[in-house]
Amino acid sequence: MKVPRWITAGVVLGVVWLFVSDTPGTLDGIAAGLLTGLVLSLPVTYLFRALFPGRSELGRTRAMLPAAGKYLAVFVYELLTANVDVAKRVLAPSPRLDPGVLVVPLRVESDAAITTIANSITLTPGTLTMDYDADANALLVHAVDVGDVAAVVAPIRRWERYALTIFDEEADPETPARDVVREGDDAEVSER
Repeated sequence: MKVPRWITAGVVLGVVWLFVSDTPGTLDGIAAGLLTGLVLSLPVTYLFRALFPGRSELGRTRAMLPAAGKYLAVFVYELLTANVDVAKRVLAPSPRLDPGVLVVPLRVESDAAITTIANSITLTPGTLTMDYDADANALLVHAVDVGDVAAVVAPIRRWERYALTIFDEEADPETPARDVVREGDDAEVSER
């Protein structure tokens, strides 16, 4: 079943409303909060429906929701472990730092998927998305320690694998990505 994307966006924003509002934890409170979120979000997404062209395939939800949950779980795990790692580095008497820039080729191609991954990288302490190279479909990622490239790239590859499913990308999640290049080096760096 296909529905206009502005409706899908309105429902998603209505659910987001539950998390950002002071909704009571009871079943009645959640239902009222969701209804309030829908009443507020659907008219807004209707007014801005030009920003949501096309139709959404609701049958994809079965594949997308588990992937989105896994993406969120991996992101939260990486966020927590990166916070601890950066705190250890800062508090160490002689910090272990080997900063550098990596060129990370992507398999995802949609703007939404690229933006999601780039923001996840930037929100994780110790890494920062510096730029996106559209010609190479690659992100330039600065990390505080590029001594172990595999450790820097592993979470990005996990996020990308889930993003391929979430955003209904063409590439197969099991297909390996191109090798990462350390900025300033001519040779490719193996992630494995």
